[in-house]
Amino acid sequence: MTKRALILVEGHRGLGLPYVKTAQRLGLHPITLSADPTQYDYLLAEGIEAIRIDTDNLDALIHECARVSATYAISGITGFSGADDSACVTAAELCRHFDLPGPNPASIERCCDKFTQRELLAKAGVQIPAYRLAWNATDVERAASEIGLPVVLKPAVGSGSSGVQLCRNFDELDEHTAYLFGGKHIWRSLPRILVEEFVQGPQYGAEIMGNEVVGIAPADFGPPPHFVFHGVSFPAPLTDEEHKRIADLSLICLRALDLGWGPTNVEFRWTTRGPVVIEVNPRIPGTPTPQLVQLAYGIDLVAEHIKLIIGEEWDLRRRHSHTVAARFLVPDRDGILETINGDRAATVEGIVEVKLYAEPMRPIVRKGDYRDPIGHVIAVSPSFAQTETILQDAVDLIDWSIKPFPTASE
Repeated sequence: MTKRALILVEGHRGLGLPYVKTAQRLGLHPITLSADPTQYDYLLAEGIEAIRIDTDNLDALIHECARVSATYAISGITGFSGADDSACVTAAELCRHFDLPGPNPASIERCCDKFTQRELLAKAGVQIPAYRLAWNATDVERAASEIGLPVVLKPAVGSGSSGVQLCRNFDELDEHTAYLFGGKHIWRSLPRILVEEFVQGPQYGAEIMGNEVVGIAPADFGPPPHFVFHGVSFPAPLTDEEHKRIADLSLICLRALDLGWGPTNVEFRWTTRGPVVIEVNPRIPGTPTPQLVQLAYGIDLVAEHIKLIIGEEWDLRRRHSHTVAARFLVPDRDGILETINGDRAATVEGIVEVKLYAEPMRPIVRKGDYRDPIGHVIAVSPSFAQTETILQDAVDLIDWSIKPFPTASE
């Protein structure tokens, strides 16, 4: 009998390993197509088949998938988000070419362009921040003046808060505009900046599979001007009415963007005017969100997504209800990571995981985005307050220190 394969377009430093492990558990042979497979450590460590190929070249990918199909029965294709979510669009195009289950590639592409997404949401009457599209520094300054400071500058295409910054005055605005347009930011598309109203209020994220809201989580950011996640938890401490408003608005977003196949993450700010949609992402968020959902509700988002990809029946029923939270370890300075040890934190009752991404003597250079955390801690308990106490007790027991980079005279 021909073995079934799951094709993964590119990998992911957090979600990659859970996907290949889950695929294997479901009887699939995972194959990663990547422009540089060596950037994903788990491929070599787990002996996962990987093929080096230009993942921006759709014709080359079609040819390679056709070649793979001579050996394996390709059961499904999916892609991971990268700097611009292009792999998600490419995977959807491959699914359509090979008549496999998958989302509408045009819908995914429109959603990944933040300006186009804003236009579609606004047309549907969804509350969103005031926004303008800027092609140059003059456009940025004009947009900021029209919207009113402070504003958020973000690349029109991108993910993981890369290049996203709050600008509280015109000096910060000019500085970050120069950074984005001056060649330091890596663009995977035409250089365009979205200038947005800074909407203030608690942040929430709705995790959706298909047309079902699986869970809603509050999220905490570190200090401005960047938007680096410091913590996330399930479930959100919302009233039934607040939960319903967010869930209903999430489904309106799906209809406005022609989504509703597979996973979607909708980010909100709760304001005096109710929930305001900050962003819609047509994918599962990075780790540890899927793990938190499984701990909170017993729903394995990765497994259910793969079942959908390969055309099998999925199951989003909740098995239990726990309060679970993650705290990220985010450096507050650049330098050399002298020590880091989480052994004592792992012994705290209620701690599920202490995971460190960095080893001692590694240089720490903060980027102000998803790359900044050097680890996370996960706790679970019957209540939100107890979970937060457990987390704090564990984080206080993590030994880590950063020493300044040596100066030229040293």
